[in-house]
Amino acid sequence: MPDAQHLLLFIAAGWLLNLTPGPDVLYIVTNSLRSGAKAGIVAGLGITAGCFVHIFAAALGVSALIATSAAAFTVLKYIGAGYLLWIGVKLLFAKAPPAGWAPVPTADAEKWARAPTLRAVFTGGFLTNVLNPKVAIFFLAFVPQFIAPDTDNKALAFVLLGIIFNLNAIPVNSGWALAAAWMARRGAVQKGMHWLDRAAACMFIGFGLKLALSDNPTAR
Repeated sequence: MPDAQHLLLFIAAGWLLNLTPGPDVLYIVTNSLRSGAKAGIVAGLGITAGCFVHIFAAALGVSALIATSAAAFTVLKYIGAGYLLWIGVKLLFAKAPPAGWAPVPTADAEKWARAPTLRAVFTGGFLTNVLNPKVAIFFLAFVPQFIAPDTDNKALAFVLLGIIFNLNAIPVNSGWALAAAWMARRGAVQKGMHWLDRAAACMFIGFGLKLALSDNPTAR
């Protein structure tokens, strides 16, 4: 484990990385805008669960295999890209909200959104993260920088730092969810919700295409 100074640096770097918009943040914000803060927080927890898979896979060497195997990286890349594209297409054809809609559990809101269950929101966040091979490679590149060379059990140190990174991401992800839910209650945002769905759809499609066209960053 790093000393206190390097641990604080690790935590700060993790917060900054989690504040950076990407498919995960977009998924949290989209669910908060459509279904309220609770859905956004659950989406974030699903993403965190996906990160735990990458952490333990990296500790076991599975992520290293994905990083070095062109075939494994490509298969997971296309599955992840297809999933992001599917989310984008769903949002692209989503129905407009009813007049006076707000992201609260009313009958009208449920009818409009045909709101997914919290389990479905959690599963979607999990898949958004776990099907992205770049997340696996990120953990392989980022976490080892904070493990001292003389550490006896590097796999255990990797897991512990990964757990710290994930737990620190929860308040950041929850902050995104709360901020998006607050914005959704503003009149201007409610009126433009239909177009926000379209914008989110385009971003998900863009992330999916970017992932599909990406190369393995560890390839030489």
